Amino acid sequence: MTPDPKASRAIARLMCDTTRDTLWSSYRDRLRQTRPHADLQCRTGSGRATYHRYDHRHQIHLITYGVRMVMAKQTPETAASWLSTREIRSRGYFGGEISVLNLLAHTCTHEFAHLLQQHAGKRYHGSVHNHHFYQLLDQLNDVGLADRTRRHLADLARHHGLFLDDRTMALPCQQQQAGQWQKGDQVRFGEGRAAREGQVIKVNRRTCTVEGTGASRGLRFRVPFVMLEAADA
Repeated sequence: MTPDPKASRAIARLMCDTTRDTLWSSYRDRLRQTRPHADLQCRTGSGRATYHRYDHRHQIHLITYGVRMVMAKQTPETAASWLSTREIRSRGYFGGEISVLNLLAHTCTHEFAHLLQQHAGKRYHGSVHNHHFYQLLDQLNDVGLADRTRRHLADLARHHGLFLDDRTMALPCQQQQAGQWQKGDQVRFGEGRAAREGQVIKVNRRTCTVEGTGASRGLRFRVPFVMLEAADA
């Protein structure tokens, strides 16, 4: 069943509230000791893009949670390829269990770790998910803030009558995903102005290498399996 966009937007707003209520409130005074005007704004975006940005001039951190990201993390087939899934499994966050609630709560702590990384001056061009970032993300989990974030998000969702499944999700194996594609397949991916078409030239472990066709001729892309669909679908 396709997740409801309206409910997913409401969940994204609750992720904004949770980030401010648990994570930002725990660090705000500390961060303002070195940057007195530091502040956080959270917003929802209409696409999959979920990210942290920093306005140096006004000392404002901006975190965006994409509605299509929220939708994608609610079904096993689309949740499998996200970095959030790999981090929870490989680093043992939330006991290594993948669920809708765990994925969305972890997304909050992941983006907030980027905020702390930016504040510390440890975010570099070409080196975003670096050793310092994972030290901060581990710390948020070790001190219990990730668990607080998870509980707060769950409580807000219940209060607003929204369902966040906390049952362990059965993810498709990478072999299953890879088996859907083969060299020569005509595919498309992306949305709106970012939509692209191309031909699969290589099937990798988690992605396909796609050679662009049409307006994307001459370009090559590494596209996660979950973002691909047949061009004639």
